[in-house]
Amino acid sequence: MNHRFVGTQELTDVPRVAVVIDVMRAFTVAAWAFSRGVEKIVLASSESEALALKESRSGWLALKDGAPAAGFDAVNSPGLIRSCDLSGRTVVQKTTAGTVGALAVSSAPLVLCASFVVADATTRFLRAEGSGPVTFVVTGGGGQAAEDLACAEYIGHRIGGGVVEAAPYLHRARASQAAADLADGLQRGYRGIHPDDVDLCLEVDRFPFAMVARQEESLTVLRPITVPDH
Repeated sequence: MNHRFVGTQELTDVPRVAVVIDVMRAFTVAAWAFSRGVEKIVLASSESEALALKESRSGWLALKDGAPAAGFDAVNSPGLIRSCDLSGRTVVQKTTAGTVGALAVSSAPLVLCASFVVADATTRFLRAEGSGPVTFVVTGGGGQAAEDLACAEYIGHRIGGGVVEAAPYLHRARASQAAADLADGLQRGYRGIHPDDVDLCLEVDRFPFAMVARQEESLTVLRPITVPDH
């Protein structure tokens, strides 16, 4: 099956099936947020939009990249969000790469957001849909991020069936610039990074759900879809 791997800025058409990859850290964080009880995640195009959406809806929370900031309730760190009780909440997420990529293909008939932690469920969802060739949107590093490309190729190879060993793909991700940047930021004492972030981003198949983005009214909304094992 001839899947396509493109950076966000390389998109020239609306794909029929898009899988948007952000391993470090947007769609690892999204998966953890769902595991902590979040009902839905609204993807925002800017920090100001994220704050405006939060202010206009009672009980909504806002999450962003980088250090904690006024008005935002959480940062884009799986290690930090895993201890939060988010039962029944809606989170508005704005990140540098992941949410941008998802919004770029939001009009596609089928959009999934993925990382290693939901790789198996994403694969099984695509198989069940019989979706055909997939456009993988590699969001980090201008479409060249090693960790995102590794995850995209891992899922792509698994869609066709058969056993695919995860270790080589995880090795590429662990050796990526993004992983090095997180380690460097931690060493420098940057806020918004947890010591476990890289390890949590590389926990393959941790969660049993895929994450599907759909248009709901005027918003792009991400929700978890549990995929049966058979």
